[in-house]
Amino acid sequence: MGIEILALSLPSPASQWERLSSSHQASTRGFLEMAGLHLGSSALSQTVSSPKKIKVPATCSIQMLNHSGCHMESHTSLCYTKKNTVSRKCLWKHDSSSSNHRQSFKLCSSSSEALLTSTSQTPQDKLFLGNERVGVLLLNLGGPETLDDVQPFLFNLFADPDIIRLPRLFRFLQKPLAQFISVVRAPKSKEGYASIGGGSPLREITDAQAQALRKALCDKNVPAKVYVGMRYWHPFTEEAIEQIKMDGITKLVVLPLYPQFSISTSGSSLRLLECIFREDQYLVNMQHTVIPSWYQREGYIKAMADLIERELQKFESPMKVMLFFSAHGVPLAYVEEAGDPYKAEMEECVDLIMEELEKRGITNAFTLAYQSRVGPVEWLKPYTDETIVELGQKGVKSLLAVPISFVSEHIETLEEIDVEYRELALKSGIKNWGRVPALGCEPTFISDLADAVIESLPYVGAMAASSLEARQSLVPLGSVEELLAAYDSKRAELPSPVAVWEWGWTPSAETWNGRAAMLAVLALLVLEITTGEGFLHQWGILPRSFK
Repeated sequence: MGIEILALSLPSPASQWERLSSSHQASTRGFLEMAGLHLGSSALSQTVSSPKKIKVPATCSIQMLNHSGCHMESHTSLCYTKKNTVSRKCLWKHDSSSSNHRQSFKLCSSSSEALLTSTSQTPQDKLFLGNERVGVLLLNLGGPETLDDVQPFLFNLFADPDIIRLPRLFRFLQKPLAQFISVVRAPKSKEGYASIGGGSPLREITDAQAQALRKALCDKNVPAKVYVGMRYWHPFTEEAIEQIKMDGITKLVVLPLYPQFSISTSGSSLRLLECIFREDQYLVNMQHTVIPSWYQREGYIKAMADLIERELQKFESPMKVMLFFSAHGVPLAYVEEAGDPYKAEMEECVDLIMEELEKRGITNAFTLAYQSRVGPVEWLKPYTDETIVELGQKGVKSLLAVPISFVSEHIETLEEIDVEYRELALKSGIKNWGRVPALGCEPTFISDLADAVIESLPYVGAMAASSLEARQSLVPLGSVEELLAAYDSKRAELPSPVAVWEWGWTPSAETWNGRAAMLAVLALLVLEITTGEGFLHQWGILPRSFK
């Protein structure tokens, strides 16, 4: 009797993963050797395969037993993989008769106990997994909940050095500049949020996802508290971490709600976590791991295919509909210069969804494009707006938009896709328009997220085996430092993902006008800060303390 784990490594979309993968293998071997010493036995076998197309999905299974020796559940999950897949089978057993493991699991009573930033702590909230208290931290971008929140939300966004990068000499201007830009952009942004109800629904949806995930984990006999940490608005990641500390969590699974990894989304949140963890002794000692991306999981792929199949049936001629996958873009330099795996993972994700649809007899034409670009720098192509116009010119009459990088409705789906791109499509000659909803709390999707958390639990703290004196690793495939070094080594040299200023009607004019505006803004700020006088002080944009 014991726990049997069949672990499968993630696919490697970029060559940078090779170093991380070898580090992970070495750390896993060290962990298993320790498990063999303390738990009785261990075995490790590896097989390498490189199939051109998916034929048989790999299986990840975990048989869970409670600490009193009673079988609870046989848990199996399928992970779709494609290229350069390394299959790793680990047999890990423990002696259930040990006196240290006789406590049984205490199950939660209802889904309403999912904690986001709760301030109360009752005996019913004290959920244990053996001697451990397990937590799951969901990471997301965040968004303004009211129109009054728009300007401070934009300030938080532009105050992030990963969004606007200033030369080292001018970094002291980061916050004043963020304040200036947020004030200038707030009126236009408020119009967009007003058109979707006066605020972003992202927090409400993410809270609901957290509650659903908590319930799904409880149903699978894995009690855990689920927290929400937003990058740029409430509940901030820092707030979630404080609640995690208050609740005494000892094992933490970090789950970014971005299916595909990018240094501008998951990477930004991991950099923040890295700073927080280094500064707090409690967090240094807490075991934790990250699920970097999960676009290849069977549950996610099937949930997306279900939504697409459902929306296709709303068209008069479903087989004639073009499937239009639209993903959030990133600057091209992120992929070509920093090695961001986002593009490779996105393309593979679309291929996997189409293969699932083909199994159901759906063979519609499809394309992938990238939306939400800003500023003069080049972003991933093809662009969504340009592609829609081209499809209309080619005679496409029916288009079904599939937001592929979003799991929650927010301004980029409700306003950018539903309003701007729909109007553009109709003007371009496309007669029939549809849009697949974001996954939200789709049961298949939530259940698969719960499976992902369960499958990650054996890795929590495992990476510390190769360096016991070091801080615990955040990422199963290596430490945060290794991950950021692989994908982010040239981050300081990259252009900002959001331009400081936008101006002009052509790419050339936009570039030069943007540069001139940036220099003017910097000169203005330097002048006002040195003299303590000017309209920025008069309007209250710069605080009086700068005088």
